[in-house]
Amino acid sequence: MIYELRTYHCLPGRLPALLQRFETITLGYFEKYGIRQAGFWTTLVGESNHALTYILAWESLAEREQKWNAFAADAEWVAKRTETEREKPIVASISNQFLAPTAFSSVK
Repeated sequence: MIYELRTYHCLPGRLPALLQRFETITLGYFEKYGIRQAGFWTTLVGESNHALTYILAWESLAEREQKWNAFAADAEWVAKRTETEREKPIVASISNQFLAPTAFSSVK
């Protein structure tokens, strides 16, 4: 199992719009494409409280490529994402990392 750590850095004041989009739109498409989430977090204390961090679980990088590309190319998803940013953008930047559990990790 590998894990993808993704952080969405929002424009000031736009985190609530991103959270709503994930809760009401994005997670349904994750389910449609079999994208498994391990958790979602907002920053309580840290560099910025305008961020959403989440972890996705993948069997392999090949699985990630197939499922993520299908999700990203879904015309209905793209249209709904675009609609949520009609008035103004939500996300300033996205960062991601792929993580492999150590032999002694409680998460495998």
